[in-house]
Amino acid sequence: MSTDDRGGDQRDGRDHDGGGPSVDDGIRTLLLLMPRMVGRVKRIRIPEELRSFSLAPRHLSLLAFLLFDGPLGVNELAARLEVAPATVSLMVGELSRKGILQRREDEADRRRTIVSITDAHRPAIDGWLARGATAWRRALEPLTPAQRQMFIDTLEAYEEGLADEPGRKDRA
Repeated sequence: MSTDDRGGDQRDGRDHDGGGPSVDDGIRTLLLLMPRMVGRVKRIRIPEELRSFSLAPRHLSLLAFLLFDGPLGVNELAARLEVAPATVSLMVGELSRKGILQRREDEADRRRTIVSITDAHRPAIDGWLARGATAWRRALEPLTPAQRQMFIDTLEAYEEGLADEPGRKDRA
């Protein structure tokens, strides 16, 4: 009889304390799954009408938040993207010059700038990013809030574990 690093019985590859795979079996499964997921994401083609804009990965999250949550202020976007407002302002300025985003003054607070996707590019961006959002929704909806949080925490711990420096989070 073998045990995993938590002491679970491993005769059949299952952690009999919790009914799931052992840590090592989970790693083996994820070593197969992660490259397939990355490959599928990389095969999602940028729509023809957006290819000339040289969109970088840092733009995808910004566009996804605007698509998913609607128009947002620069500070709200910065908080969601976990970057400085100045960084978001630069990205918004770049994408506004390309005609992808539009900025407008908030009528209630003229110091606040509201950012949204232009109507001309919304269908292409929606078609491009909606599939990923739909896949995440399908994966997360059956989970309890606690299970969703554990999943998110696990992905964050994995991402942090890949960082060059322990404790450093790369945010683009």
